[in-house]
Amino acid sequence: MRTGSSIIRWVALLLLCAAYLQGGFDKAVDFAGAIAEMQHFGLTPPAPFAAATIAMEFGASLCILTGFYRWLGALALAVFTLMATFMAARFWELPLPQRIPAANTFFEHLGLVGGFLLVAWHDLRERRAASA
Repeated sequence: MRTGSSIIRWVALLLLCAAYLQGGFDKAVDFAGAIAEMQHFGLTPPAPFAAATIAMEFGASLCILTGFYRWLGALALAVFTLMATFMAARFWELPLPQRIPAANTFFEHLGLVGGFLLVAWHDLRERRAASA
């Protein structure tokens, strides 16, 4: 039963990280597009921001999936997601037809932040219990 639980837990963590792995891959494959995205959001200089975003998406996801500083990877993606959400999903600035889907995106991303905070909290609890 322990093995089944471990597999389910890892699949759940993979699903939580899936958008970041896919986003990092897409940005790495189309670095010019990643630079354009950074420029769109006013991040300068755009190339270092694009590279840092790719490193964050891959690095933090790998921390979560391997368990190596899982809590740190989860906190990093929580902060990254919160900042990106307030930058990219400003639904309150949009007219009504576009506001509803943007609000849905905003709150879905807040749900991801909550999921990452739970992963970090759970990992830190497990580490404390193992060292006690």
